[in-house]
Amino acid sequence: MPSSSSMVVVSKQTVYPQNKSAFESLKLSVSDLPMLSCQYIQKGVLLPAPLLSSASLISFFKLSLSKTLSHFPPLAGRLGTDDATGHVYILCNDAGVDLYHAKASHLSTTTLVPPPDQDIPAAYRRFFQLDDTLSYAGHHKPLVTIQITELTDAVFVGCTMNHAVVDGTSFWNFFNTFAEIARGESKISRAPDFCRDTVFDSPAVLAFPAGGPSVTFSGDEPLREKIFHFSREAILRLKCRANNADPTQKLQVSSAEIMSKQSNDNWTVAHNRQSNGKLTSVMEANPPTAEISSFQSLCAQLWRSVTRARNLAPTKTTTFRMAVNCRHRIEPRLAPLYFGNAIQSIPTVATSGELLANDLSWGADQLHDNVVAHDDATVRRGVKDWESNPRLFPLGNFDGAMITMGSSPRFPMYDNDFGWGRPLAVRSGKANKFDGKISAFPGREGNGSVDLEVVLAPETMAGLENDLEFMQYVS
Repeated sequence: MPSSSSMVVVSKQTVYPQNKSAFESLKLSVSDLPMLSCQYIQKGVLLPAPLLSSASLISFFKLSLSKTLSHFPPLAGRLGTDDATGHVYILCNDAGVDLYHAKASHLSTTTLVPPPDQDIPAAYRRFFQLDDTLSYAGHHKPLVTIQITELTDAVFVGCTMNHAVVDGTSFWNFFNTFAEIARGESKISRAPDFCRDTVFDSPAVLAFPAGGPSVTFSGDEPLREKIFHFSREAILRLKCRANNADPTQKLQVSSAEIMSKQSNDNWTVAHNRQSNGKLTSVMEANPPTAEISSFQSLCAQLWRSVTRARNLAPTKTTTFRMAVNCRHRIEPRLAPLYFGNAIQSIPTVATSGELLANDLSWGADQLHDNVVAHDDATVRRGVKDWESNPRLFPLGNFDGAMITMGSSPRFPMYDNDFGWGRPLAVRSGKANKFDGKISAFPGREGNGSVDLEVVLAPETMAGLENDLEFMQYVS
């Protein structure tokens, strides 16, 4: 079979918003600025092939993208730094985004969605633009590029977006709106909120070396990438173990949790919110934060098994880092669709010895306690700490014992029907990948299933594949 290098870029064009921007500029926040040293986000969807000619397909996407940009005017702009103050802004100047059309007629869904025991095909890396580009480059490069790649029996829509401008919530809101407009909806259902009067707005200035920041990880080490799928039932079994619960009893509780789309993460604020010094009666009767969530249980198992596969010394400190959405954690709350980054990183540390000597519930409890504790006061302390020492986000695995969990199984990644069917798969490009980088996606069947995109050194991946405690939950 021809290699992925057989892909051909047919055309490139600049797409402008259908309507001119009503904004002049948006200031980058305390949560945005650290991401300027991170590479652009690269995520996309594999779609069934539409009954359209190539020319009609690209015209269709161009018009849909132009309409979508009118609802997200900052994304059609560029970054700019005020020489007088040093503050960085999104200049909403309608400079446009790039739309690429590519063809890879030698690739099919059979190749791109291989059996679960195989690694992610390297071909996906060709479906995105702006490889290795740091978000700081948004000063002179588009903040978004879209690549439409036609395959034998499918189409891949790859979206590359500046990480200092959006986090995962904002990224997928744009993508969902893009699909919604493409389907012909007359009114979008999830309008972004461009408010900048938040706890993350700050007079602090982040200084950059001449030419901008450098990437914080090498990107040169050999890596393997693999999708591990966890069914709803497997995750419920994990949750039972983490909570030391009776399986029959806990399955019933967890089923209700998943079906109603409630999560321990979302319940945290409700549990901490007080009225006249007391929790509400509902919360008093049923404090949900006492229970380790399904996702925390899955993370704890991954932490244990990757640590074991790395053969670390018992005294070696391991770190599991999770990105958390702060929109609902601060008071007053941010709008759920606040546009920009509203995330903070929660590191949980333990020695390899204590993590592996204890059972799953011990590690899960460490993760759970840190998530629950990340309330309004914690968010504000994080902002003050950054203001006292403005710095870029140190993305990478610096001591060989770190795991970084990104993305979220709660993002509506499969809600991207452009008019001819739901995605067959969600995949990412090569951006921001290093040994220990994990991304969580919802499973295609929904209903609480989860896909973990795991990036590890080859010898560690081999160890994880042979870890029976982990693999018993993989389907």
